[in-house]
Amino acid sequence: MVSRRLMGVWAILAFFLAAAGGITIAFSIIWKAPNLMRNIAISSQDLLAGLVLGIAFVVTFVIALAAIIQPNHNVTGLAILNWTLLLDAFGVGIVGSFIWFYTLTERNDYHLVMSKESAATWQAVQDKLQCCGYFNSTDLGTIGGFCTDATFAANATPCVGPITEYADYTLNNIFSLFIPTAQIYGFMAVILALFLATMCRNEAERFRRIDEKRGGRGFV
Repeated sequence: MVSRRLMGVWAILAFFLAAAGGITIAFSIIWKAPNLMRNIAISSQDLLAGLVLGIAFVVTFVIALAAIIQPNHNVTGLAILNWTLLLDAFGVGIVGSFIWFYTLTERNDYHLVMSKESAATWQAVQDKLQCCGYFNSTDLGTIGGFCTDATFAANATPCVGPITEYADYTLNNIFSLFIPTAQIYGFMAVILALFLATMCRNEAERFRRIDEKRGGRGFV
């Protein structure tokens, strides 16, 4: 018989996975709202990847429920669940690593991002961060608002520092393990723990069958 403690741990981990899916979906939708700096730091592709991951977590939770309500001798559903968890782990690794690699070349990466922004967005960024241009006042920036004229802009702080500082803080908080239940790499702990708990559940059933063949005498 599968221990109640194991099933309790399994249920908690499954709930954590569902919560992770809900959190990821919620933030992927909420962060689509207009926000000057966040919309620059986090691309629509990042949010789409988060939404896909969140949906995958919720689907995995549904598969987990369907698998666990099966009779103990039927472990096919649990095997399917573990394969699904491995796919989830692969997805988390890909998304998290992509974000991490992006943080390694932020200055050049966000130069490309900012080169696609309109003059109005540039002026809003310059006004908010009180800087002019990207690498310097003549690089991508615009005259107006905080950067009143070319002379003032030439002596002002370039925006590369403030932009990448904000982006680095945002991206690192997304993929890091600082808050395990709320960030990309932190989800890996939940997925792998549920995978191991499911494996233990399968092993418990396997040993039960062996014990049954031995006439219920156990191994001692």
